[in-house]
Amino acid sequence: QVQLVESGGGLVAAGGSLRLSCVASGGTFSTYAMGWFRQPPGKEREVVAAIGWSGGATDYADSVKGRFTISRDNAENTVYLQMNSLKPEDTAVYYCAASSLSYRAIRYSGAADYWGKGTLVTVSS
Repeated sequence: QVQLVESGGGLVAAGGSLRLSCVASGGTFSTYAMGWFRQPPGKEREVVAAIGWSGGATDYADSVKGRFTISRDNAENTVYLQMNSLKPEDTAVYYCAASSLSYRAIRYSGAADYWGKGTLVTVSS
């Protein structure tokens, strides 16, 4: 059983930056593809970014390409989401997820085995 704990959310002005972190425990972190999802107020959850086991492969939703960067540190059991040039429409609860399948499964089917509880990101205009 893998436990995921996100941190780093908060209130930021439009154009600003935030870095989210997700620490994993209870499993072999390096064997899981990881992803970040978000759920804006009143909307469905959507995938933001995904990363492969070694960190060499990544993929992003079109809405965040060029602004967000996903990375991982397998020695620290941590996955990050660096968010730059934030927009009010990025306001959402952000969730970390782990999948025993590939990062493509996360990115294109939203498949994940484990989920964190989320961290709120609010971008003011």
